[in-house]
Amino acid sequence: MEYDAGRLQRSRYRKRADGGLPRSFVDYFQQGTCMNQIRSTHSGAPGIRAAIRIALGLAAASVVATSVQAAAAASDDLAEVVVTAQFREQNLQSTPLSITAVNAAMLESRNQTNIAEVANQAPNVTLKPQGAAFGPSMGASIRGVGQFDFNPALEPGVGLYVDDVYYATLTGSVLDLLDLDRVEILRGPQGTLAGKNSIGGAVKLYAKKPVGDGSGYISATYGSRNRVDLRGSADFAISDSLFARISGVSKRQGGYVDRIDYGCKFPNSGVPILASVTGNCVVGTLGDVNYDAVRAALRWQVSDTLEFNGAVDYTNDNRSPAGAVLVQTTTTVNPNVQPVLGVGGTALPESAFAPPPGSYYNYASYYNPPGTFTRLAAPAGATTRMLETRPDIRTKFNGWGASGTVDWKLADALSLKSITAYREYDAYFANDNDLSPLATSLGFGTLTFHSFSEELRLNGAALENKSLEYTVGAFYMNQTTVYATTQDLRGSRTSLTQFIGNDPVNADTNAFFGHLSYHATDKLTLTAGLRYTDEHKDYTFHRLTYAGAIHPTLGALDGVKRDYDGNKLDYRANVQYQWTDSLMTYLQYATGFKGGGVSPRPFIAAQAVPFNPEELKSYEAGIKSDFLDRKVRVNASVFISEYSDLQLTLANCPQFGAAPACAVVANAGDAEMKGVEIETVLRPVDHFSVDASFSYLDFKYKSINPAAGGPTLPTGPQYGMRPAYVPKLKWSVGMQYEASLGDMGTLTPRVDVSHQGELFTNGFNAATNRIDAYSTANARLTWKDGKNAWEAALEVTNLTDKYYFLTRFDQLSSNGFADGQPGRPREYAVTVKKKF
Repeated sequence: MEYDAGRLQRSRYRKRADGGLPRSFVDYFQQGTCMNQIRSTHSGAPGIRAAIRIALGLAAASVVATSVQAAAAASDDLAEVVVTAQFREQNLQSTPLSITAVNAAMLESRNQTNIAEVANQAPNVTLKPQGAAFGPSMGASIRGVGQFDFNPALEPGVGLYVDDVYYATLTGSVLDLLDLDRVEILRGPQGTLAGKNSIGGAVKLYAKKPVGDGSGYISATYGSRNRVDLRGSADFAISDSLFARISGVSKRQGGYVDRIDYGCKFPNSGVPILASVTGNCVVGTLGDVNYDAVRAALRWQVSDTLEFNGAVDYTNDNRSPAGAVLVQTTTTVNPNVQPVLGVGGTALPESAFAPPPGSYYNYASYYNPPGTFTRLAAPAGATTRMLETRPDIRTKFNGWGASGTVDWKLADALSLKSITAYREYDAYFANDNDLSPLATSLGFGTLTFHSFSEELRLNGAALENKSLEYTVGAFYMNQTTVYATTQDLRGSRTSLTQFIGNDPVNADTNAFFGHLSYHATDKLTLTAGLRYTDEHKDYTFHRLTYAGAIHPTLGALDGVKRDYDGNKLDYRANVQYQWTDSLMTYLQYATGFKGGGVSPRPFIAAQAVPFNPEELKSYEAGIKSDFLDRKVRVNASVFISEYSDLQLTLANCPQFGAAPACAVVANAGDAEMKGVEIETVLRPVDHFSVDASFSYLDFKYKSINPAAGGPTLPTGPQYGMRPAYVPKLKWSVGMQYEASLGDMGTLTPRVDVSHQGELFTNGFNAATNRIDAYSTANARLTWKDGKNAWEAALEVTNLTDKYYFLTRFDQLSSNGFADGQPGRPREYAVTVKKKF
């Protein structure tokens, strides 16, 4: 929520009207201490480990290149926080938006290494790494609006940006916080500012830019279950005007959920042993870490008026599926789920495979033996091997991206910014949803993606004293995603045998936007914004058997193509008043939308139907204040949102008659949301700080589509229910004290406690998809030497060893089971860091 004490002072470094850097910023760059923007992305390449070793080696070599240490002066006043949410650099306390801003030092002190963990301290923000069924993806929600289904045909709902480059899918969005400068979380619809699908808000990461000062660092972490993290960066000058920065991270850790061979564990059960196992019958673990990433950045100061920044990044994430446990089962829903019949006639229902509450193990086999369950007749030419399902039990993500940004000062109060980016990835994931030797829901698939985007912004100022600041711009994005999935649902209620889907989705977006801020007086500022967006998507569906023939049940879908076209005009009006240097209030009305499309999981051609965009209208009032001689900061907001045409995936679709199953996406209704958010930082005495946050969100359906739920369809969402992953209550408190050790440096203990209220993971709220309220605590003890060259830290996460769930996957009504992804148990780690 704050930056280092040496941050920019508003009175000394004022924003420039054209949106570029003031002259004093250029000097600040040369000193190597400027606040730079973050870039942290995903992607992978065959030589990634070698690239990381080069990054770490350059960091070590930089100690030879320079002996200069940039030590920031300590201060106990609240620091200035600079954000760029309105297209130009502004003090957070003067920006009329609800923003949580966190710098790299605070992320480190909170033991946070990936983007999902940042949500713990952000009001009304939920970021969750998803379970095995949704692969290497992150679900996101802000103020009750978001998306948790990874399917690339569905839009995120919360915009994720890295150095202002939009990440279009949930897959690959669990980003490591590599070489960050800061994270900005913008709450509320960002339709005119961040734009594409930022209806709930936006999460923006900004990377450190090269400054050519020869600085760098290396850090190493060792912890629970053989956790080993290596990080490093190096910043160096190639010439007087050309600078480079390279950074890398490599993370390894053993899994925390055991996968046990049931036949080995219970040799008299009749369940066959499926694998060679050790004495404890563990055939593997789930939830491990095996992650590598590297990033190279180049900054070229062509002249005083022209600057180029480019970056390339690679990511390789190759691990076991997310850890999960079987929580609840039933034998009354699904006649196709047969008991496991052993050699001696033993009959074992699925409930036999559910471990006791609080467990960290399951009996997932990831195997469908032929002839065990009801299935359709084998297609002509099929072999026994084709009727088996033996996926690679992994979750994989490999991708890379490149971006280039040009900042060109055209005149004293006029500048042009161009942001060009290309990204692509390949992902694979496997899931055994019943987590048992049974095989009611088994699948694996691949996801390929590539996108190209271009954004142009013209920033300027006009009128006397440049009292009118403006930005006009355009955005273009072309993306293609192919989701190829293999599903084996022989044991499910649908009676479907194995089928293969291969569904390409092409999407194009064009947008034009404008933003005006008029400083009517020294205290009063009026702001308005508009954005027009035009979208096109086309879907092609394929449904085949393992042998490549047209599927006997789903074959009517093969080759079916559907189009979606839509457009939307978003707008924003804001008035802010600066009562004193330390007190500002604002009122705002803003809109946003999440794009429509075509239902991506049809089982018959009639289910390949379009759905409309979601829309949000938000009314907000906020206050930003520093008082008691800048020892206390309180930022707060209240809001009312009108939420229209909510997109939900339906589990029951009577309108489609005798279709074998239903997963249609439909506009389920309208709702109203009311909430309050508070963030505060206190410095009551020297070297002691407290930061805290609180949020409350009330959600009420105003209308429900009868085809989706309501009194006429009791299996769908009902009045009084809440959307997925939206708790009513959320809070956090963090405290730290920096104690001086004289010539030996400083010792800083820190404790963070966060609380999440009860929530449900499905639009149809039920006990089987409820996550109970929970609180967790983290602690860290950091030593820094007197020369700011060495650091050592001992950290403990989940200090109380709380057992809780991150996600729940509820298929009780359709397949007879519900599982959950438990959070990590208590873990210890020690980190040593050397700065150059």
